[in-house]
Amino acid sequence: MFSVSNKARRLALGAAGLGVLISLAGVAAPALADSSYLHPAKDKPTVVLVHGAWADGSSWDKVTAKLQHDGYRVVTPPNLLSGVKNDADNLRAYLDTITGPVVLVGHSYGGMVITNAALGDKQVKALVYVDAYIPDAHDTVLSLTSAVPGSVFAAEASTVFDQVAIPGADQGIVNLYVKPSIFGKAFADRTIPARDVAVLAARQRPLALNALVEESGEPAWQTIPSWSVIGKQDAVIPAAEQVAMSKRAKAHTIEINAPHLSMVTDPGAVTNQIEAAAKATN
Repeated sequence: MFSVSNKARRLALGAAGLGVLISLAGVAAPALADSSYLHPAKDKPTVVLVHGAWADGSSWDKVTAKLQHDGYRVVTPPNLLSGVKNDADNLRAYLDTITGPVVLVGHSYGGMVITNAALGDKQVKALVYVDAYIPDAHDTVLSLTSAVPGSVFAAEASTVFDQVAIPGADQGIVNLYVKPSIFGKAFADRTIPARDVAVLAARQRPLALNALVEESGEPAWQTIPSWSVIGKQDAVIPAAEQVAMSKRAKAHTIEINAPHLSMVTDPGAVTNQIEAAAKATN
């Protein structure tokens, strides 16, 4: 398996797929004449899309365009990638600025964040997990990643991550970047052109190492209905573990032939599942 320093609780493991980035594949610009883009339907919930680790909101570009075309208001707030509690607290503060019902969507590590941010929030009517962690209380990214074999990140940390110091952070806590040689194997599975994968790897945002071992709190999915999209070719969070987590959360689940970045390679299926959750909130 892997080994890491005591202080980091051997975390470096496998950051397990926290969910990486992004849609390089490009999204056609919507025609401004289409009023569905400019004036979302008032009777539809706001869809909040939360990206995973080593990513930014552009990972949702294709899904965002499809949802906007269908009349949804969509927002993609930045995930700080600083640790489960801090990231969830910041997302919760953002949710507090939204008026009306919300469908909250998380990719990969974003699943950890939405599970904690939505607890007790009556505006959040549905949770949607896309190739994501669906934690129960006390679960960590590390424990869920290693629950079944198959993750690319279940390896010696130094072979999969480059580490960069965080000034002022506790000893042993560093920023993790996925090595370019590993990036494509983990996230793209040859479904995204190599030249595009190289660009994604170059612009990745780091994940703080403590995010791997911070325990999740009481899960929001106990009281909020959930949906799940499982990429059967996922090399970050093995599909078998996604199935187990989805069953535990009693999520409405679909499985598709996609890698970890299913919202990039099959945005239609992901959008359909989000809209199914949205329609169920009415």
